[in-house]
Amino acid sequence: MKAFRRQCFAIAISLLGALSLGASAAPTPQVILNDLQNPWSLDWLSPTEVLITERPGRLLRVNLDTGQRIEIQGLPPVAAKGQGGLFDVRLQSVQGTQWVYLSLAGPGPNGGLGTEVWRGQLTDSTLTELERLFVMSNKTSSGRHFGGRLVLTDQHLFLTLGDRGDRPRSQALDDHAGSVIRLNLDGSIPEDNPYVRTQGAKPEIFSIGHRNPQGAALHPVSGALYIHEHGPQGGDEINRVEAGQNYGWPVITYGRNYGLGTPIGEGTEKAGMQQPLLYWDPSIAPSGMAFYTGDRIPEWTNSLFVGALKAQMLVRLEMDQGIPKQRDRLYQGEFGRIRDIRQGPDGALYLLTDSGRGLLVRIDGD
Repeated sequence: MKAFRRQCFAIAISLLGALSLGASAAPTPQVILNDLQNPWSLDWLSPTEVLITERPGRLLRVNLDTGQRIEIQGLPPVAAKGQGGLFDVRLQSVQGTQWVYLSLAGPGPNGGLGTEVWRGQLTDSTLTELERLFVMSNKTSSGRHFGGRLVLTDQHLFLTLGDRGDRPRSQALDDHAGSVIRLNLDGSIPEDNPYVRTQGAKPEIFSIGHRNPQGAALHPVSGALYIHEHGPQGGDEINRVEAGQNYGWPVITYGRNYGLGTPIGEGTEKAGMQQPLLYWDPSIAPSGMAFYTGDRIPEWTNSLFVGALKAQMLVRLEMDQGIPKQRDRLYQGEFGRIRDIRQGPDGALYLLTDSGRGLLVRIDGD
């Protein structure tokens, strides 16, 4: 019954969203950078300087005041194929050393490619002291479903991984595909990971049963990890990720096979598999995720934001006892495919759009 109520709620949310759910006035956005080539992510070096990844394999250092762009040299090999390329960027100080963490699709033998995590130190316009912290198992030639979102805490690194277009891999504990992994910041494996002592399992795995998660964020109060992931035809999900849990793909899903509309797997629920907190049907193709804790836009404080590629909009959700509930669909069709969302050090919200002439958009309450 609980699953049925959640199903009805999620469907109702989708239908209401199509009717401009919560049609409140939104702040006027400002385009501050353009002509970026398929930007994927950004993080701040200082209040006026950012690092921006472009999926074809470039890392840019950009001065937001002057617009000056410098391409960073010394990156690890990037395999830009299909949905693959250079993905997320995160900056983190570890024992007094500032590291730049990158996720990317890296090349492998026989034309294979798969998601990797690297870190390096930025010296002027060059990455130095490069270290590869993680490489996914069983690289294949598929250009689909890499995941690639990074979340860093003071102690740990989380990485989302897609199923690489091969559904059964998401249910295999001896395969990284379709999982969330958890590492220490130096790439070592935490002793309290859920499968460290499970024979045959990959000890990096934190959770399984994911299709293609491309948004992840920590709740600012509880510290819980929230992710969203692409469904097939319908069934995009938001999940709260917990150690050792199975989120169902492809055994259970609210999505259906493309074109045919036929069911996938065994239905929408099964014992031992987690239900999504919310799902979208029809799909919005979510990408990027951020909790907004700033005060520049007071009416948005403590909201959760999700970008949408297919639906080309920004979704605002409010948290109700840890459960996200959709409130507004914003800027629909104004900027194109929204790939990433970040809160800046100035308390504004920033959006990156996925295009050969991608944009960096700033949203401020003033």
